[in-house]
Amino acid sequence: MPAKTATGQDRSRLLIIGIGNEFRSDDGVGLRIARELTALLPPETKIIQGSGEGASLIESWNAFESVIIIDAVKSGALPGRIHRFDAVASTVPVGFFNYSSHAFSVAEAIEVSRALGSLPSSLLIYGIEGKSFSNGTELTPEVLRSAVEVKNLILEDIKTITMKSAVTK
Repeated sequence: MPAKTATGQDRSRLLIIGIGNEFRSDDGVGLRIARELTALLPPETKIIQGSGEGASLIESWNAFESVIIIDAVKSGALPGRIHRFDAVASTVPVGFFNYSSHAFSVAEAIEVSRALGSLPSSLLIYGIEGKSFSNGTELTPEVLRSAVEVKNLILEDIKTITMKSAVTK
């Protein structure tokens, strides 16, 4: 039986959210990966692209049992480093997503959703450490290499999510 939303509606299975600004170099990595996954996944997998504004994230994932978010991060690690967070199991570092033009970021949206009891059953976040957030549409080589790896990791995560979902039905 599918999980329920806070309003009692059945949750759909899987949502992938690519976040970023494709005109700020590495900030566009989440959008790029989301577009590439669209061509690889079945149509019942919902894939959206957005800016990462917190209120719209909560609205987007409210009807889904499992969510995967992809975004560029800036934590001070080496460019291209992949960060993976299980947001259901632990909090997400707020500082990773603080360069967004929105004050209410991914981390804050997760914590608000957690407090409201509307967090999806599974919420994974992939952050790729950016190098350049200046004007431009090209990803730096480090981020481009990591984007390929993250796409493959997400495809593996989807297999696990699908298997868990099949067991709980």
